[in-house]
Amino acid sequence: MSRPLSIIFAGTPDFAAESLQALLASRHRVIAVYTQPDRPSGRGRKLTPSPVKRLALEHDLPVFQPETLKSPEAQAELATLGADLMVVVAYGLILPKAVLETPRLGCLNVHASLLPRWRGAAPIQRAIEAGDAESGVTIMQMDEGLDTGDMLLIRRTPITATTTGGELHDTLAGLGGEAIVEALDALAGEGLPATPQPEAGVTYAAKLSKAEAELDFREPAARLAARVRAFNPWPVTWCAFDGDRLRLLMAEPGGLGADESPAGPGTLLDHDGEALRIACGPDGSEVLRVTLAQLPGGKALPVSELLRARAERFTPGQRLGQRTEEASP
Repeated sequence: MSRPLSIIFAGTPDFAAESLQALLASRHRVIAVYTQPDRPSGRGRKLTPSPVKRLALEHDLPVFQPETLKSPEAQAELATLGADLMVVVAYGLILPKAVLETPRLGCLNVHASLLPRWRGAAPIQRAIEAGDAESGVTIMQMDEGLDTGDMLLIRRTPITATTTGGELHDTLAGLGGEAIVEALDALAGEGLPATPQPEAGVTYAAKLSKAEAELDFREPAARLAARVRAFNPWPVTWCAFDGDRLRLLMAEPGGLGADESPAGPGTLLDHDGEALRIACGPDGSEVLRVTLAQLPGGKALPVSELLRARAERFTPGQRLGQRTEEASP
């Protein structure tokens, strides 16, 4: 059997911690961990270590937290580790060319999409939002571009009509851990062929923002439902509701009944005991069925439970999302 590889791991959030955990359980040897500096968190704004740092400390691994890897000092420190390979998963710092070329086998990245689709910061949510039928992880040989390196291994998973951003995140985190160990096993043995990314099909996954979370009910039902699922659990879609905000966490496209006519986008048509039916689309001829929602100060609840407790808050004919429409030209 080929010898185990010595690895520097670079990552920060929960998604990355899944890959680190898989590497720690493999035959390969993690010799050091790089992660973002501790950041203020919570109401007290207390400095909090990243999930990757916490896991590394549990396993008595040396942890490095440079503000940048562009300085000669940081690069020299990394070079002294003498790693075969650097594995990078949602690290959050740019790796200069000098760092990419330091390990003997370069740097590998676990990217949460089927490259070249959804390069960039938020591939998980953008895939759901766009209505993609599948997602996956790509193990990529890193270069100086934005997720442009050669592909070494791809693993796929379906996106269903109920998949949320949180669910896909967790699925891909586990899949990424399995895939990176498989890739390292191959590299330590007979090697792994590298495939250049095709030029066709390139898309970019822009970073999520809270501003995107306010729904505009003039959009089609399918697009609205996809965004609701994609933005669950963050930043969570919402609409103006009775002078406040109603958060929407699960929805599906619906249709008008035989005896119903189009209504203004954002009109609450009725509730069927299981869902809020909201008119949407450019002319109000489509329906968004909301099945999981959250009132201000309350918990996220199935609409069936919400209606049992607060049915008086939801009156057919009332308008949701008024602030968006009033701000429109």
